[in-house]
Amino acid sequence: MAAILSVSGSPSPTSRTTRVTPLDVRTLPAQALLGADFRHPAIVATTNLFARADGVVIGTPVYKAAYSGLLKSLLDLLPQYALSGKTVLPLATGGSKAHVLAVDYALRPVLTSMGASHIVPGWFTLETDVAADDHGTPAVAPAAAEALEQVTDCFSAVPGGRTTALSRTA
Repeated sequence: MAAILSVSGSPSPTSRTTRVTPLDVRTLPAQALLGADFRHPAIVATTNLFARADGVVIGTPVYKAAYSGLLKSLLDLLPQYALSGKTVLPLATGGSKAHVLAVDYALRPVLTSMGASHIVPGWFTLETDVAADDHGTPAVAPAAAEALEQVTDCFSAVPGGRTTALSRTA
């Protein structure tokens, strides 16, 4: 059974990115992230989550044609090859189609340098394609949902077998 870790690099609690992930980087202690405190218990626990994962889904909003600074602060604290042997699915949301290449030109090189064994085709969608219904349940526009289904199917096929989500307490 493959273990999957989903990470949100959004600093916003109402972000469209955070609606689908159990590990919100914004909940980690700012002092530990900004002070590069590798030994802080929250950073150690997060590093262990990455170590136990077979696959990692990394979601981020796009700012200035790049992934979020919050996500960068976490990636900088992880071991150099934290993604070694792992399959990674990069996901991004942005305000305009001008940011569509951010996944391939900003995020993918970092994931590669961290040793990811396989980075499946990423997915970028406009933030307007992801909303919440009246009950707060995430809703994705039909065309975007179809594209997301294709990349998640590709991702699911790589780690192999059934998948389980990792949690902070696992």
